[in-house]
Amino acid sequence: MQHYSLLDLCPVAEGQTAAMALANAADLARHAEGWGYHRYWLAEHHNMPGIASAATSVVIGHIAAATKTIRVGAGGIMLPNHAPLVIAEQFGTLATLFPGRIDLGLGRAPGTDMATARALRRHMDASDEFPQDVVEVLGYLGDEVADRRVRAFPGTGTHVPVWILGSSLYGAQLAAYLGLPYAFASHFAPAMLADALATYRATFRPSVWLDRPHAMMGIGVCAAATDGEAELLRSSQILAFARLRTGQPGKLPPPTADLSEVPASAMAEVGHALSCSAVGSPATVRRQMAALLADYKPDEVMLTGMIHDHAARLQSFAIASEVMAGLVSGAQAA
Repeated sequence: MQHYSLLDLCPVAEGQTAAMALANAADLARHAEGWGYHRYWLAEHHNMPGIASAATSVVIGHIAAATKTIRVGAGGIMLPNHAPLVIAEQFGTLATLFPGRIDLGLGRAPGTDMATARALRRHMDASDEFPQDVVEVLGYLGDEVADRRVRAFPGTGTHVPVWILGSSLYGAQLAAYLGLPYAFASHFAPAMLADALATYRATFRPSVWLDRPHAMMGIGVCAAATDGEAELLRSSQILAFARLRTGQPGKLPPPTADLSEVPASAMAEVGHALSCSAVGSPATVRRQMAALLADYKPDEVMLTGMIHDHAARLQSFAIASEVMAGLVSGAQAA
């Protein structure tokens, strides 16, 4: 494994504002840069009061301006919501402002409900144009082509690295076919992780962008001084996820030992969805993380976790960075 990175949804905690969440994201990114995280990615979600990263490219610029060396990108942009040219222009501009630091992860889901998807003003078509849209984005970001009538300025020649994101075999197959790096959303949808990675690696075709398969897996993390403290802190994310799954999205609630509001069936579903995680003390997180790496052998990992208290969240990612640094150095030594 080469790198460990961080995915942030800019959670808006109960009692806080979106402005505070965005300030916290910049602070976390500065710390993450110092702790050795390789990438800091942000995700596109809409109509969710607990997430402040809806205007993802804008927030990427905010984070990149607050840092100096860490790569900053989208994990991801939900391409069905956007015209490919607009995304190429946005990320071409980001790459021009922050050369060598911008990543573009592309997803196929709308990242919201269908009513909100319609409000995004994209044509709702039953046909799947995602593969063609990805190729169009790649063309806009690639080298100048003399007879291309439509070009992205800025964008052309920036060669922003493009990733395919997914939680099923579809994204794995597309990433392999196009010869692009692949990131699997195992931090909230782990069911197809093993099959998707195997499919991607077995069917990968070398390309001008990548000569060998490069797979990243998402892993949830919640670390604290003790297992009990970490489990309590994680209750905020469990409760928020359960409310989202039952049609009641809201801001990130404070931690609680009482999760009785969540029906047993919903709790089982949430438990499975968030099962690709490392939760506990430094020793526990190291043991759980090492087991996940041994099972799936990713080229990179993308860590994520929502904690109500900003200081506790900083501590969690600090502990995780120490764990990951040790695992990376151990793997390199082996």
